Amino acid sequence: MQNSSIEADLFPLSWLSQYGYCPRRCGLLALDQAWVENAETASGRIQHERVHTARIERKGADIFLYEMNIFSRTLGVNGKCDCVEAYESPEGVELPYGEGQYLLYPIEYKHGVIRQEEEYHIQLCAQAICLEELYGGSISKGAIFYINAHRRDEVDLTSDLRKKTFETSERIREMLMNEIVPIEKYSAKCKKCSMISVCQPKLKRTAKNYNQSLWDTVLEKEAR
Repeated sequence: MQNSSIEADLFPLSWLSQYGYCPRRCGLLALDQAWVENAETASGRIQHERVHTARIERKGADIFLYEMNIFSRTLGVNGKCDCVEAYESPEGVELPYGEGQYLLYPIEYKHGVIRQEEEYHIQLCAQAICLEELYGGSISKGAIFYINAHRRDEVDLTSDLRKKTFETSERIREMLMNEIVPIEKYSAKCKKCSMISVCQPKLKRTAKNYNQSLWDTVLEKEAR
């Protein structure tokens, strides 16, 4: 389904959610390869590792695909679906995993309690767009499964949400092309962000620029 030439031109699908949460957070991760883990992100990672194993399960005529590799050339992303539920239906699409036709229903797993986060919906919508490009058909709904609550929240994959998904993808591609980490804007989200020590959102811009200029000077001398 994927190959190295395709992957070379794509960025991780998960960056859509990172950018939706905070453009600077995504920039630090994508451009500076910076990542800091806190108790919340560590707990989420461990929970994901416990429930995620690439596998195919069958229940009657229906198929459940876990850790499914996907990509989209129009969005410019690649990644994985935590789970895709495929229900046999004459209105569905053909899959290489079974006979007949199937309606696809992507599910994204998230840590924590149920909450309405647009960046989660954008990430889920991107998965649906990938599946539509790969197999055809149209996917109208998906769900966010909240591991702690052990409940799913259904999401309508509307035209407005699809537009926001493509807009977010375009902003990320522009950021990668320009190689500029977005300027931070301090907000309530910063208090829970694991990247706050790297981002330093309350540090004055003049001081940050000065420190960056010193670091750039060091790098230039080492390069000579």
